[in-house]
Amino acid sequence: MKDFQDKVALITGAGNGFGADFAKEAHRRGMKLMLVDIDEHDVKRTQSAILDDRGVAEFCVADVSLESEVDRMVKATLAAFGRIDLLINNAGVAIGGSVVNMPTRDWEWIVAVNDMSQIYAMKRVIPIMTAQDSPCHIVNVASLAGLVTMGSMPAYFATKHFSVALTESANYDLQAKNSKIGMSVFCPGYVQTDLFNYERHRPERFKAPNDPYYASDAYKEILKMAERVITTGIPLDPIAALVFRAIELGDFYIETNKKAKWLIFDRARNIIFQKNPNYAKVMAKATK
Repeated sequence: MKDFQDKVALITGAGNGFGADFAKEAHRRGMKLMLVDIDEHDVKRTQSAILDDRGVAEFCVADVSLESEVDRMVKATLAAFGRIDLLINNAGVAIGGSVVNMPTRDWEWIVAVNDMSQIYAMKRVIPIMTAQDSPCHIVNVASLAGLVTMGSMPAYFATKHFSVALTESANYDLQAKNSKIGMSVFCPGYVQTDLFNYERHRPERFKAPNDPYYASDAYKEILKMAERVITTGIPLDPIAALVFRAIELGDFYIETNKKAKWLIFDRARNIIFQKNPNYAKVMAKATK
C-alpha cells in the first residue's frame, strides 16, 4: 500500500502511545480515521488533535476483548466512511507474573486483548478489503517479545508469539490467493508509551479487587519493573513514521531495536542445535 490520501484507517488502542501516534501519522498522509479505544476521554483527545489540524476522524469507544464490540467498531467504520483500507490492530496490555502466581483472569484478559481482538478484527475486515479489490494493509502490533523469550512475563511473551504466528500464517493465506492485502507485524522493543498503565484499562469483568494477589509484593514488583523498562525505552516520536514507511515498502517484520537481533539469533540457534535456553546467559546479555 503506497497511496494513503483519502483512504480510511481503522486503529485500535488509539487513545495513547503507538495508537495515538499512528493516528496522527495517518492524518499527515491524508487518511480518514476511525479511532477506537476503551477509554472515551483518551480517544477523544486523539480525535481532537486530528480535528484541530483539519483532519477527518471519528471515534468508537469499544472493548476489543469482546467480539461483539469489534463487530460494532467495524460496522461503525463502514457507516462513517464506507470502506477500510488500513487496519492497525494496536490495542494490547502487558501483564506480568509467573505461571504459578498470575490469576487465571489475567491470562484470559491478556489473551483476549492481545490475540483474540486481532482475530475478531481480521475475520471481519479481510472480506471487506477483498471486496474492495484495491491495495490495502493490515498491521498487527506484537512486540520483540513475539520473537524472543525471557522470564517474568510468560503471558506477555506467549500472547506476542501468538500474534506473530497468527500474522505470518494469515499472510501466507493471502499470498496464496494473490490478494491485494499486505500484512505487517510490528515488533518493537521498549518504547516510551503508556503501556505500563494497563491497569486503568481493565474491564469490570476481569477485576477482583479483593484478591490478595493484587496486594502482594510480587505483583507490585511486576508493576515497578514494567514502568522502569517502558519509561527508559527509546522515544516514541519516530516510531509512527517508521511503521508507515514499512507499509509503503511492503515490509512484513517491523522492528525498532536492531541491536536485539542477537536475541532472535540466539533463540533460533538454541532451537536448531537443540540447546536448552539459559536464563543466566540471556539475562546477562539483555542487561548490557
